[in-house]
Amino acid sequence: MTLGLFTGAMAVLTAILASCTTPTPQPAPQAEISKDSLVKRGEYLVQVMGCDDCHSPKQMGPQGPEVIADRRLSGYQAGRPLPKTDPASIQNGWVMFNSDLTASYGPWGVSFAANLTPDSTGIGVWTEEQFKKALREGKFKGLDNNRPLLPPMPWANFRHLTDVDIKAIYSYLHSIRPVKNVVPAWIPPATK
Repeated sequence: MTLGLFTGAMAVLTAILASCTTPTPQPAPQAEISKDSLVKRGEYLVQVMGCDDCHSPKQMGPQGPEVIADRRLSGYQAGRPLPKTDPASIQNGWVMFNSDLTASYGPWGVSFAANLTPDSTGIGVWTEEQFKKALREGKFKGLDNNRPLLPPMPWANFRHLTDVDIKAIYSYLHSIRPVKNVVPAWIPPATK
């Protein structure tokens, strides 16, 4: 009986050890996504994520604010004056936007929506890694030693995008018409 128990225990131990040395199945490699598919996916993501809401200048139309097509995704327009603001409103907890939502004013100062077009004044000179760092880590221009991205940019939500989705958005933004527009620098709260 003892020999049978010993033999049974050895068989169980052998099975356990064998299962420990069996290689873990690896996920199947992802199929290569075509450039056209990436661009189409990126276009879809830019639309559903609301990038036009803040990054596209608008004009009032019969249905309300409408994106100005030839300035789409070019950010706050250089040379455009800021509307008058009341600093007391900010001290009372308010955040304000300009009429086309491309500038916002809050406790952080005044932030301006960036130019997302592939022009050199936009993201045209950014690498895909910089773009990923901006969306994942909230770094201005995707550079390590830069300031954080400011409200209302929801980068904390975007950091959950997959690598493929970020690549798709980057590919789409690099496929659109470049618009030359140097967006003003952030205005810290003390200087407003």
